[in-house]
Amino acid sequence: MMNRRTFVRLVMGGTGMLTLLCSTASEQATAEEHIEMITHRDEEWKKLLTPEQYNVLREEGTERPFTNPLNHEKRPGVFVCAACGLPLFSSKAKFDSGTGWPSFYDVLPGHVETMTDNKLALPRTEYHCARCKGHQGHVFNDGPRPTGLRYCNNGVALKFIPDQAE
Repeated sequence: MMNRRTFVRLVMGGTGMLTLLCSTASEQATAEEHIEMITHRDEEWKKLLTPEQYNVLREEGTERPFTNPLNHEKRPGVFVCAACGLPLFSSKAKFDSGTGWPSFYDVLPGHVETMTDNKLALPRTEYHCARCKGHQGHVFNDGPRPTGLRYCNNGVALKFIPDQAE
């Protein structure tokens, strides 16, 4: 049973937590880097990308599962957008989802943007490179801890850069 004292403690505790969350969020927002946009006309993108990359990155296509070697990449390093080179994922966040596409449980902060994809019967969350708006894949809520997310990425939309120590 909740009495007045318990109610006041809950409200005061919630207010303090809300203040802490708001200040943390604003600190993160100011700490994020400014990402310079890259834009090209379709003809330019077609010259810069392979036909498979163009289909995925510019036309929001999907590569066949289990066809990209990055699905098996396990070295330390960073995965960058194949179109513009913006780092998107640390290899530390990569895991084997068994889906046939490179999967990650977290992104580099501020480097991807999401939107709702209504192309199928059920809406999905699609994500793009924050610099060039290249389509990368979809994010699902069935990933491992600590985020519980699975960023399911098209391998042709990525390039892998191994750590220099390798």
